[in-house]
Amino acid sequence: EHTEGMLLDSVHVATSIDRPAAVVYEFVAEPTNLPAWAHGLAEAELELVDGAWRIESPMGTVTVTFAPANDFGIVDHDVALPSGDVVTNPLRVMPNADGCDVVFTVRRRPDMDQAEFDADIAAVTADLARLRALLEARGG
Repeated sequence: EHTEGMLLDSVHVATSIDRPAAVVYEFVAEPTNLPAWAHGLAEAELELVDGAWRIESPMGTVTVTFAPANDFGIVDHDVALPSGDVVTNPLRVMPNADGCDVVFTVRRRPDMDQAEFDADIAAVTADLARLRALLEARGG
């Protein structure tokens, strides 16, 4: 729920991955890959329902809608929580020489206390580390 005139606290969590940006983008933009790396959101199978991905998450059933495929490395995704609130998660894959940088913006929702916000940041940090390890192990 957006409140006029109120800016949410944002923290940019980043990692560098020694794999081409296009390869990383393709992997991250594929919703069925989420359980492999985004444990903060999903460790279970995803189900496509009416054009959105439904996931059983630690928060209950959430629905994830991804930005359309694009050439700019934008993998923003909206997560609809069981409460009905929708959280927009900006996610970018940016070329960096032969590899890339991945930046995920964690926003503090109005109902979050500092401990919850810190836990969210820690979860995203772990997810990006998992993503980097997974993709660098694949090589090629």
